[in-house]
Amino acid sequence: MKGIATSSHQRNISNKLTMLSLLLLAALTMSAQKTPPQVRHSHVGEIVTAQGGVLTITCVGKKQNFDYRDAATLDADINSPKSVNFHPDGSKYYVNSLEGCATVVYDRKTGRKLKVISHRHDRGEGPLWNTPSGIYRFTHYPDGSSRPFGGKPVEATFSHGGRYLWVPYYRRTFDLNAQDPSAIAIIDTRVDSIVRMMETGPLPKMVACNHSGSRIAVTHWGNNTVGLIDITSDDPKQWHHLPYVVIGQELKLDFSLTESVDRDKHSGQLLRGTVFTPDDRYLLVGCMGGGGGIAVIDMKPQPHYVGRIGNIYNARHLIISGNYLYASINVTGVVQRVPLDSVIQAIAHRQGTNISLGHWQTARVGAGARTIEASPSGRYVFAACNLASALYVVDTEHMQTIAQIPVDSYPVGLDISQDGRFVIVTSQGRQHQGGNAVNLYRVDYADTLETQAYQTMHNAGRTTHTDSVSSPLPTITGENTRGWWQWLCDHAAVAGTLACLALLLLIGWLHLRRFKQ
Repeated sequence: MKGIATSSHQRNISNKLTMLSLLLLAALTMSAQKTPPQVRHSHVGEIVTAQGGVLTITCVGKKQNFDYRDAATLDADINSPKSVNFHPDGSKYYVNSLEGCATVVYDRKTGRKLKVISHRHDRGEGPLWNTPSGIYRFTHYPDGSSRPFGGKPVEATFSHGGRYLWVPYYRRTFDLNAQDPSAIAIIDTRVDSIVRMMETGPLPKMVACNHSGSRIAVTHWGNNTVGLIDITSDDPKQWHHLPYVVIGQELKLDFSLTESVDRDKHSGQLLRGTVFTPDDRYLLVGCMGGGGGIAVIDMKPQPHYVGRIGNIYNARHLIISGNYLYASINVTGVVQRVPLDSVIQAIAHRQGTNISLGHWQTARVGAGARTIEASPSGRYVFAACNLASALYVVDTEHMQTIAQIPVDSYPVGLDISQDGRFVIVTSQGRQHQGGNAVNLYRVDYADTLETQAYQTMHNAGRTTHTDSVSSPLPTITGENTRGWWQWLCDHAAVAGTLACLALLLLIGWLHLRRFKQ
């Protein structure tokens, strides 16, 4: 009886230790997401050489709005920069300042500010606006369509060969909890002025143009829907909304009109990364929340939701490069890829709405992997890593990280020039820390592969990016080498969690030994 009682007591202690370990793991994981690491700042002139000397990255320019002592880089129009886009001809780039309600245009060669495009509107209707579609209706603010507002620009995409830049607004400033229609501004890049305005669903974030130039997709983070716009005509007045597509179930929004709600979390599937397959048959949309996965919309004969790709969670940004689909995974700080052919086959052989897709390859980058882009050849993928406050480079031939360079905390947006020679990263900030910075990097390659790839794309009239990603731990060489120690610093929350878990297991083991004795 004594042996049975002792055994039962041991099991109880073991169960309690296991539960304590799980609770501690959950608490540390949540804490890592809520508590940003120490703020860093980059410096013009910083340089890093990748493993094997295949490329060198140099910080050659900076715009910032946090240090008034540095007049050379100070720019008051940089206010919570969310995203950046190089114009396809490489002459200039556009930075979306979210809280500044403006898109700032810069000359790529000189860094000179060319224009500040304001997204503050005296009224929500007028000659710039398309005729209301009737698809997106105001239900909380009856006079919403006529109210003055500021638009908070999030992402952007080009259409019509770079002539137009589409910029969706996170919300209209009067809509406290982003539950009524927002809007999208269309900028004519020849004059860098807004020439058309259209309504959207609630809380749009990502926007994408298909390869044929006939459709714009606007992903609504706010209610599990994806809006579609027909842009077949060259006349903006002829552009019009198509019925939106629901991913799973459309959210019924009824939040307070006076008390703020965290809509970055309370928004269902948290739809984000959006990309058309090369043949424009499918639209793929990353689901950062809910059950995770990648939602698939079949564009033919009429756009409709067909299912969700499983085996991937918290996909933040999607790109297609070469014959691969790439995804940045925010929580775990990795970049994953899978052959595009496998994606198409999995969609064709789906069971109901379940699309089974395995064989993902993984490259570990920095914590909080956000925007990713590929070099012209697809040999390298660049990743802006928010919590690591760094720009990472992945060698896609060997699927491993080969370089990283500090970026102002906390980066979110990134774009690469069409020739692959320049990368720009925007640092928005977290919890009123860091951010308010834009960093420009020059990339020098050891061979002519990127130049040849760009020339081939240019001659073919293409203006798209390319591919990418794995290695359990990065091994960085060259200037500013940081290796294992930096990995532990960048992943302090993970390392701390594992250390605490190991300690609890050790304590449990010692208790069990004590009872056995």
